[in-house]
Amino acid sequence: MAPVPESVLKKRKRQEKWEEDAKAAAAAAETKGAAAKAEAFKRAESYVKTYREQEQSLVTLKRAARVKGTFYVEPEPKLLFVMRLRGINGMHPKTRHIMKVLRLLQIHNGVFMKVNKATMNNLVKVDPYIMYGYPNLKTVRDLIYKRGFAKVNGQRVAITDNTVIEANLSEKTKGAVICLEDVVHQIYTVGPYFKECSKFLWPFKMSSPVGGFSRIRNHFVEGGDAGNREEYINELIRRML
Repeated sequence: MAPVPESVLKKRKRQEKWEEDAKAAAAAAETKGAAAKAEAFKRAESYVKTYREQEQSLVTLKRAARVKGTFYVEPEPKLLFVMRLRGINGMHPKTRHIMKVLRLLQIHNGVFMKVNKATMNNLVKVDPYIMYGYPNLKTVRDLIYKRGFAKVNGQRVAITDNTVIEANLSEKTKGAVICLEDVVHQIYTVGPYFKECSKFLWPFKMSSPVGGFSRIRNHFVEGGDAGNREEYINELIRRML
């Protein structure tokens, strides 16, 4: 039997080492993936429990107020969903700049925003060109799951699994956001990492609503579509998903 050249033996050893390393890496990735999945599931369960407790608490407070013959005033909404309604025709340069700051660059683009004085001042200035309101939990979840895209290195990337979120948000949020349910929770509750999650989400590209708009040049209070729709935004978003 002819002796095997040393170069062939070295090549075999290298190949075997690569195969072993690849197997070890795959096993480690599988273990990490299973742990991350379990953690995401645990977090999702805790969020559902929290939301149910909040709903129950609200019902209890309303009942208590009714028994006393008074009214329970709900806390002011903290979250807005803002959507662009009209194009660029006849738009003032200042208004155009505000639209750019709000990241509403195309018709039917939508973004989540925190309710504060600065936001409301900007929205009032561009009122005829946008519509906005207070989304509920179902709307926030549907938007993120059905229309959510991530902004990664300036690119619009589909959120196919939680690794995209973990890679881009885990470090920035000190491990608080590692899965899609974390993003939903931070957005809906306007949590401490709302800004990071909002920036991570690419502006939502909505479809024209089923059944069409009423009158986009008129304000909502005049029977049109522009301006603040408050909680009625939820029904419109469902028609646009």
